[in-house]
Amino acid sequence: MAIGDSRGPSTARGTRRVSGAALAEVLTATARLLQAEPDLDTTMQAVVTVTLSNIVGAEHAGITATWKGRPFTPAASHHIVEAVDKVQYALGEGPCLSALHGKTTMLADDLDEDDRWPHFAPRAVELGVRSMVSFQLFVHQGTVGALNLYASERNAFSDESVAFGRLLAAHAAIALASARDAHDLEVALGSRDVIGQAKGILMERHKIDADAAFGLLVKASQDSNRKLREVAELVSTTGEHIDKFQRGR
Repeated sequence: MAIGDSRGPSTARGTRRVSGAALAEVLTATARLLQAEPDLDTTMQAVVTVTLSNIVGAEHAGITATWKGRPFTPAASHHIVEAVDKVQYALGEGPCLSALHGKTTMLADDLDEDDRWPHFAPRAVELGVRSMVSFQLFVHQGTVGALNLYASERNAFSDESVAFGRLLAAHAAIALASARDAHDLEVALGSRDVIGQAKGILMERHKIDADAAFGLLVKASQDSNRKLREVAELVSTTGEHIDKFQRGR
């Protein structure tokens, strides 16, 4: 196929042409909308909403991401998305995972006749999903996830729908990467502030300098098997004494 997707059984289908101007308008509006979202969670949900609104044939949409190497679904338009994704994750196969781990785009015209995912496909059909298309969300730093579309009808996604979806996925990947970076920065800054507060409390309480106070926090973190931020939060918000953590109680 000219747009370079990986698909299952070949079928003839038509395409619905959209003018270049109309396409550019949609993509521009999408980029602005995603840029305006305030945090990572709302950005992911906005990606799902925008995709579902603009891809012909899509009945449901969701995002697959990973946490510590494990896939999960942080945003979905319907509970059926989560149900189908759970089957994929449990079995270790399916369009979402294939897109996430290598293929740019994975298209399944008819899961009832698709042998690429022999364990997943029949389960998806049982759940009411017959067609799927998954787009890898990729930026130059690497893959940030997969954008997935679901439909109850076979051959739900035209060539044009897939091509348009790939363009939306490119915009979505950039937005998600930016939102993730901002989120990581916010968490890092928050941790720094909390640790700074805890250090100040320990400096005043024990009449020690900043380096010594930080050393106490690190030792308490190691002794209690807690994250440094968690120890700092407890010290700064509850007034816990550092010796409690050092004794591991």
